[in-house]
Amino acid sequence: MINEHRIPDAETRARSVANLRELVKRMDRNIAELDELNARLEADIQNSTLGAYYKRRAERLAAQQQESTSQA
Repeated sequence: MINEHRIPDAETRARSVANLRELVKRMDRNIAELDELNARLEADIQNSTLGAYYKRRAERLAAQQQESTSQA
């Protein structure tokens, strides 16, 4: 039993290409929506008290690391 791959006819190829193009468009729209959601969440985090806490903590840790590298 030999598995030979046949090239699909032009109509089948065209249908497959059209389906793939539509899929890519949907994925692009979904990615754009996710990017927008991510930006909104980042803004919410930055404006929240928890976001302010994390920002101060990161600044404090960066200052401590800079002190330790300048002393070494």
